Amino acid sequence: MTFYELYKNLSKLYPDTLRCEWDNDGIMCADDVNGEVGKVLISLDITSSVVDYAIDNGFDTIVSHHPLVFHSQKALTPLNYTQNKLIKLVKNGVRAMSFHTRLDATDGGVNDTLVSILELKNVIKDEIEPIGRIANTIEPMELSAFAKQVKEKLSAPAVLYSGNKKVNKVYIVGGDGKDLIERALEMGADTLLTGRGSYNTSIDAEDMGLNIVEAGHFYTEHPVCKTIEKDILKIEPKIKTEIYFSNKINLI
Repeated sequence: MTFYELYKNLSKLYPDTLRCEWDNDGIMCADDVNGEVGKVLISLDITSSVVDYAIDNGFDTIVSHHPLVFHSQKALTPLNYTQNKLIKLVKNGVRAMSFHTRLDATDGGVNDTLVSILELKNVIKDEIEPIGRIANTIEPMELSAFAKQVKEKLSAPAVLYSGNKKVNKVYIVGGDGKDLIERALEMGADTLLTGRGSYNTSIDAEDMGLNIVEAGHFYTEHPVCKTIEKDILKIEPKIKTEIYFSNKINLI
């Protein structure tokens, strides 16, 4: 299977029609889109360490969630950190593709993966904000107990939570979901589960009658790497895959 064939097959699962207007995902770099794919490294981010690991371990392809190139580049030199990664990848014959907001929105993507891990039920896709999902806990539970469950199931080192309602109807948006407070309320949620919001988000949410649970941008999105891996192996079982843990944020 060629790099471009893999990209087109994954794009059938993660359609570019679901991509947000401001986003930049798709093929990030490729010395030859018709090059054969044999070994794929899957990562939430394409950091310098991911690039080096791919090169040192013989990967020909990287598939990520967050785009390697997000902002337009006006030059290509090793003096810029993004451009330097592009140069290293092309020089070493490693190709990269990213699936960002379309992977958030697609069926089975980032947020459906979260729903599955947390064992929520009655999941509904938000038709106005396709990234979001709303679902129920198996039974109403205390907010602190729900936050603890999220921490354990996502293997997150810490979870922030605020609010005073019992948890039963949860609006789910991995990553940065602070802009969807009002949408969560419109859909009747008592709780917003996201990766990271802000101080003002938690204050405003509680005043508006909404719990908020923040489990970390990385920890709410990294689980989709396993979904990507499964999808790749369904497309071509002969491809060798590995998931890279790209988190760079630590707690003390």
